[in-house]
Amino acid sequence: MSIEQNIRIVKDFFAAIGSGDERRLLALVAEDVEWIIPGKDWPLAGTHRGHAALANVLRKASDEVETTYPSPPEFIAQGDRVMVVGVATGKIKATNKAFKDDWVFAITVQNGKVAKIREYIDTQALARASERDASGLA
Repeated sequence: MSIEQNIRIVKDFFAAIGSGDERRLLALVAEDVEWIIPGKDWPLAGTHRGHAALANVLRKASDEVETTYPSPPEFIAQGDRVMVVGVATGKIKATNKAFKDDWVFAITVQNGKVAKIREYIDTQALARASERDASGLA
């Protein structure tokens, strides 16, 4: 596929996430998709494989995190890789703590489908926003 086609697939993938259209989203990703979200001490960290895991992590994100994107992301591509650079702001719902996250997604497109996603995010900002005090309160 061309670089332009790969960028279009990734843009469509982000649009499907934003619209909450799970069927459209899953049509854009490989059956064995792998999404790596780094970090610990916050709800979404881990390696998520396959359609069911992808749908689950996106539902969990919707349930646990309020996120806004103050400006459109930048898309940079070479070969089958598309880098998406952006910033997110929001809060962790359980703690009501705000965060700002400058992020990069490294996305591999194979055979016209999103095959691998690796996030590079501010894990410390997200972990801090997820922290509760010793009593379990935010």
